[in-house]
Amino acid sequence: MVYVETVEPGHFTLADLETLPDDGNRYEVVDGMLLVTPAPLPIHQTAVLELAVALRERCPEDLKVFVAPVDFRPTPTRSVQPDVLVCHRRHVGERTIEKPLVLAVEVLSQSTSLADRVLKRRLYEQAGVASYWIFDPAKEELTVLELDGDTYVERAVVIGKDSFEAELPFPVRIIPGDLVV
Repeated sequence: MVYVETVEPGHFTLADLETLPDDGNRYEVVDGMLLVTPAPLPIHQTAVLELAVALRERCPEDLKVFVAPVDFRPTPTRSVQPDVLVCHRRHVGERTIEKPLVLAVEVLSQSTSLADRVLKRRLYEQAGVASYWIFDPAKEELTVLELDGDTYVERAVVIGKDSFEAELPFPVRIIPGDLVV
């Protein structure tokens, strides 16, 4: 196996992802930049699992719920792995998903907060992801963004035991405080 130490920063390709070690880190490529995220903490994984289960229970048959690591490759120079995603079943490829997602969810952690709030928001917006949820487990806060044209609009910020009645990607009730128990 060839490791990518020879690749200059800013010149990573999707093909380079195949040469990276299976070491518990999450590797993503955005326009030549390699993003490395360490293994998540238990509170993060608890929120990911609870969100995925809540979505899976209400998911219509034409859609599919995944948890990371699943590659979403909206362009030939971008590969990102939302913590939870929902897409059309017909868009699931053998190794990746390339068509716009119906929902991308990022669960914040200390090491990913800035990238999730700024970089990934922009990437998902540019990729035409219909809805983007950002969940902060420390605050038990869910921020819901939905595309309005080609720009995200904040639809809701829900905290603690308040409930969010989603319409996108499909009707589902989410209570942020229940995601971290």
